[in-house]
Amino acid sequence: MDKNNSVDFITTLLGNVYRTLKNWLNVLFGPSSKPVANPSTSNPPSNPWRIPAFVLLFFVILSIFNTFNAMDGDEISYSQFLNDVKSAKIDKAVVTEHYISGTIKPDKADQNPRPFLTIPLWQNDLAKLLQENNVEYVVRSGENWLGNFFLNWVMPILLLIALWSWMMRRTTGMQKGFLNLGNKASIQADNLPKVTFEDVAGADSAKQELKESIKFLKSPEKIQKLGGHMTKGVLLVGPPGTGKTLLARAMAGEAGVPFFNISGSEFIELFVGVGAARVRELFEQARSKAPCIIFIDELDAIGRSRSGPTAIGSHDEREQTLNQLLTEMDGFDTSSGVIVMAATNRPEILDKALLRAGRFDRQIIVDKPDLQDRIEILKLHIKGMTLAKDIDVTVIAKRTPGLVGADLANIANEAAIIATRLDHQQIEMADFEAAIDRILAGPEKKNRALNTEEKRRVAYHEAGHALVAERVPTGQPVHKISIIPRGVSALGFTLQLPIEEKFLLTENELKDQLAILLAGRIAERIALGNVSTGAQNDLEKASDIARSMVCSLGMSKRMGAVTYGKRQQMQFLDNEVSEYRNYSDETARMLDNETLEFITEGEQRATEIINNNRSVLDALANLLQEKEVVQREEFMSLLG
Repeated sequence: MDKNNSVDFITTLLGNVYRTLKNWLNVLFGPSSKPVANPSTSNPPSNPWRIPAFVLLFFVILSIFNTFNAMDGDEISYSQFLNDVKSAKIDKAVVTEHYISGTIKPDKADQNPRPFLTIPLWQNDLAKLLQENNVEYVVRSGENWLGNFFLNWVMPILLLIALWSWMMRRTTGMQKGFLNLGNKASIQADNLPKVTFEDVAGADSAKQELKESIKFLKSPEKIQKLGGHMTKGVLLVGPPGTGKTLLARAMAGEAGVPFFNISGSEFIELFVGVGAARVRELFEQARSKAPCIIFIDELDAIGRSRSGPTAIGSHDEREQTLNQLLTEMDGFDTSSGVIVMAATNRPEILDKALLRAGRFDRQIIVDKPDLQDRIEILKLHIKGMTLAKDIDVTVIAKRTPGLVGADLANIANEAAIIATRLDHQQIEMADFEAAIDRILAGPEKKNRALNTEEKRRVAYHEAGHALVAERVPTGQPVHKISIIPRGVSALGFTLQLPIEEKFLLTENELKDQLAILLAGRIAERIALGNVSTGAQNDLEKASDIARSMVCSLGMSKRMGAVTYGKRQQMQFLDNEVSEYRNYSDETARMLDNETLEFITEGEQRATEIINNNRSVLDALANLLQEKEVVQREEFMSLLG
């Protein structure tokens, strides 16, 4: 270890010693650290350890002072001490086991005795020598037991604890509190701005169900008169970023009750049993603050299933925490006014005991927002922004299908960043367009310059997509065509805006999508005589659609209305599926032929459209090479 590293280590160690002592003093002298419902008005209880702590600190300081005071004096050699004794210069002496201290007679009458200290080399005739020279001496053990106790025992332990705490912070990320133990649930203070349902745009069905729970929380006697009881638990299920945590905070703000917020991962700690203890303490505090709401974010961190494949690598501490949570939810009375809320985006891995009736009675789906919800969410996020008059929130919402509230907030913020970068006095529609392109397709790669031949090929590729998208019967309107490289591998893109939200697709719409996906490759072949690797992603998507039409959707006349292959969704809110075969090799060969037939049909349709509109294809490709970005108005003028 070099000098700089040694200095850094010592500095860090001393800092940890200081923080450890500070934490201990806060525990001994400070008020109680338990959360209260209203910190601004509540009087914290006095600490019963205050007086004993002051007494203990007084004795510590006194013992350390006595230890150093007893050893005060100028150190002299032992030989000089013997000579001074023989010369009758020693006035008084205190003989201990480890040292000899005392005073030397002054040389002049107006001087004071001078203190001395020496380390002896013990010999049996020292007492005789002192006595022969009339030196007044006192024999002591030399042990200051109180000072030695703190210096030899307490201080090394404190140093070890500080070193251990520093190592734990480096390895486990512990940041708060001694040993990072105790309950980590944070309670929302009354003096903070409250979040209500007015601050949550969209999710009308979820808000309606939560309002019913608020009624039961405020007036549980209404449902009790009818012989029912209020729900114990509410589970919010939805993709990340849809506003599950915000809905829980809004529910607490509407109800006007304390809101305990804790993440599922904060229950688990290095020590066994800490998670279960935190669950017990959390519910004890909640009962004392009832009516209140407990919100556990990311419930899947502690609520994983205890059976099945996940049980092979099971975690005992996590299971103990889950068992304690199940016990607490079974134990508290439904009339106590405590509602447990939780949020997760992976309900398929939760333990069945959590989802049974009597625990999380009500499951609320917080799905991705539709067009109208996206409009309301965008209006909420741009409320305080300086906007230009040409801002059309509906167009922005149409351009962002499938995005969640967090994505829309990011788009609004990104538009403000772009406007600031371009020194705009207000946020313009072009800034929102650039923000959407950045979020959907990735940032522009300005350092990735295409040569002339590559630029021409990409222009014909994207022109083919756009041309077929406008000519097929069910194609979505083309909003923008770009050949600016973006993201990791995208060299261009054709953006279509849906006319309306759709939840079902017909056979004709799927066939049109196949023609649109294959059109870029066909345009390259017709205009340039060969194809490139740029159509790889298009071919993957087209193959997936064609195989789904044959194997899952029953759209093949030859194969009939039968599904082939057992498909199982990997995650509840994800599109990924796993599949295994339940058909013969001969059937597999027929499925491959039917899939290829759909692909071939899509290629033929795209080829026919491009050949019939070859002049438009060339004009659009040339315009893209010149401007790099073509908007819908320019494209429609080329189509006539």
